[in-house]
Amino acid sequence: MMRYAMLTSLAALGLSACVTDDVDNGDVDGPTTASAVLRDSAGRNVGTASVSEDESGLRVRIEATALPQGVHGAHVHAVGRCDAPGFTSAGPHWNPNGREHGSLNPQGPHHGDLPNLLVGTDGRGTLEFVLPAGRVGRGDQAMLDGDGASLVIHATEDDYRTDPSGNSGARIACGVLG
Repeated sequence: MMRYAMLTSLAALGLSACVTDDVDNGDVDGPTTASAVLRDSAGRNVGTASVSEDESGLRVRIEATALPQGVHGAHVHAVGRCDAPGFTSAGPHWNPNGREHGSLNPQGPHHGDLPNLLVGTDGRGTLEFVLPAGRVGRGDQAMLDGDGASLVIHATEDDYRTDPSGNSGARIACGVLG
């Protein structure tokens, strides 16, 4: 009896491995969400970022928890690396269409251009914005392409016009999106 139960279980397991369905499990087309822990040049956790697809585009949310007070440029960068101290390994802004930087630039914006992040005296700030173009991880406008993507916070305010980075100063925090 025990041998029969084992054979039945193995047969069922073998058959279930052969069964396919038309349900999209998300892996074939790529991810539709990404997140990152933002770290400063000393490696301290200074916030989080998340990106999710919806019908309006890519919804980006940044929650700063320990950044310097002030107005900071924030951008999605083209490479998923955040080597301290300068975070230059994150590459340029995510820009699959080869445009110039900034919403006020007639030749802009980049896909990765975000509004400024306002941080209070307590080091906290939140930014939520929808990027109207692109996908998280599928198609020719994929943010998470072969070399990934990162989210970078800059030292000063983005002017939304100056190419390539909005004159927003040094990179002070970075997180690899994944």
